[in-house]
Amino acid sequence: MDSNDWRLNGQETYLKRKRFQYVSWFSGNPTWDHDHCVFCYAKISNKEGDINEAYEADDGKYWICPKCFEDFSCLLT
Repeated sequence: MDSNDWRLNGQETYLKRKRFQYVSWFSGNPTWDHDHCVFCYAKISNKEGDINEAYEADDGKYWICPKCFEDFSCLLT
């Protein structure tokens, strides 16, 4: 992991010790049609062309795309 990676903006402060599970995206709120990866801001939704499966935090507030989860899971322990 490169500590100068542009995707790092202190996310470990609010993501540390959260549990994540890999799931198909779903809306936790009827007015939301997508979420964003907390690292790279990739669009996560059930629409074609977006990331459709990602890691969701146990509180339902945060999503991480598969690539960023692979790259930064060491920050989450």
